Amino acid sequence: MKSEILALLRERADYVSGQELCERFKVSRTAVWKAINQLKKEGYRIEAVQNKGYLLAKEEEVFGQHELESRMQTAWAGKPVTFYDTIDSTNLRAKLEAESGAGHGTLIVADMQTSGRGRRGRSWNSPAGTNVYFTLLLKPEFAPDKASMLTLVMALAVAEGIRVTTGIDTGIKWPNDIVADGRKVCGILTEMSVEQDYIHYVVIGVGINAGKQEFAPEIAATAADLEEICGNKIPRATLVAEIMKAFEKYYALFLQNLDLSGLLEAYNAVCVNCGKEVRVLDPKGEYVAFAKGIDPAGELLVETADGNIQAIYAGEVSVRGIYGYV
Repeated sequence: MKSEILALLRERADYVSGQELCERFKVSRTAVWKAINQLKKEGYRIEAVQNKGYLLAKEEEVFGQHELESRMQTAWAGKPVTFYDTIDSTNLRAKLEAESGAGHGTLIVADMQTSGRGRRGRSWNSPAGTNVYFTLLLKPEFAPDKASMLTLVMALAVAEGIRVTTGIDTGIKWPNDIVADGRKVCGILTEMSVEQDYIHYVVIGVGINAGKQEFAPEIAATAADLEEICGNKIPRATLVAEIMKAFEKYYALFLQNLDLSGLLEAYNAVCVNCGKEVRVLDPKGEYVAFAKGIDPAGELLVETADGNIQAIYAGEVSVRGIYGYV
């Protein structure tokens, strides 16, 4: 009920009477009073005026369970959501939840991770009060060979969520690095449990550099945070909710053909590699080519110097800009 009360107070932006809250949620005045006081303890500033009711003051967003629940505008993505102040890894927790029977759409969000991980087992710096860390649990009914495309679906959703929330012009460095101002602001890690031709579950972990921070020397030139770029504090719960809203939309398009054919225009429009020369880092030998966009399988199509078109699979090779990261 606290999340519903919070959503109503935010939507109304004016005093809401205790009687209306009682009637809306079919509870006693005492129950409403207790819920309001609990929200105050969580950090919300709620004014209570006799004969007028309750008013939620406009101030910096609180990042927590009820804030996330109250901002979700989806049918299933991010429902339910569980928030942790500190956790080892949202991906690890999501996998444990999946094994325990958690359903499709379950979202794990943390303010801090003690064992955050990136691709290839790299550690992911995950301090408190700064960034966005979440993992979405999916239990799809399609074949395992389709699952890798979900990383690109999430990348598209994250890029849109950041644009809607902050106004920052975000793009995607193929296949799934979210970039702004020519630097990386987000990483995505997809893992799955599979048995022969059956997917038990897929977890998609997202880490976004939201607040101002100092980066390690080895990544300082290629990493950035959203607050630095836009000059404002990032409303983290709003950002998570907008990403879930976008993911639900794009996932539905993906399910229509079980490929990215319905997302090609949207993805290629924000793919920073498209229309540029790139250096293809192939284990068989590096070469320079011209990126032309992705195909329905999520592979990057590149044109080589001899005019041949090749499809690059993300699990085998990567690309870099000729003169830098992008």
